[in-house]
Amino acid sequence: MKRGVDIVLSLVALLVLGPLLLVAALAIALETGFPVLFRQTRLGLNGQEFGMYKFRSMVKNAAQMGPYFTAENDPRITRVGRFIRRTSIDELPQLFNVLTGEMSLVGPRPDVPAQRSLYTDADWAQRCSVRPGITGLAQALYRSDSTEVQRLEADLCYTREASLWLDLKICWWTFKRLGGQGAN
Repeated sequence: MKRGVDIVLSLVALLVLGPLLLVAALAIALETGFPVLFRQTRLGLNGQEFGMYKFRSMVKNAAQMGPYFTAENDPRITRVGRFIRRTSIDELPQLFNVLTGEMSLVGPRPDVPAQRSLYTDADWAQRCSVRPGITGLAQALYRSDSTEVQRLEADLCYTREASLWLDLKICWWTFKRLGGQGAN
């Protein structure tokens, strides 16, 4: 049932948000050129790798500028990038990942492969027992105001307590936080 809801709501969201997606893509292209999408390897259901899409919010050569932890004053983040990160517009291309079944609307955020080392084998198996989501318990509760341990615990809590009711609450909490502090 969850997969069916993901497909229907993703299609509706893409139709409704289509103009916003086009404006965001155009703004990125005008500021820094193409490509407007960024694809990053993430780990999903059962630990399988997939390419997660986001709108590009950094300059094209960000990786060559050095390893930064994305912070408020990160020089790699563009002007448009700051706005789309703050409003979470940069995450909207992940609706396509939901349609392909790599992600869900709600679930733990997909980890990059290096984050696998943060988990015990048992916790990793639990973490990978559900599809990762565009939003999750950690994002709804903390946004970017949390430690790695808090996010990990929230993700594991979600996998233990997953239900339609919890998904609805997470969607509501996420919606309420969108007007507040965004990711850096």
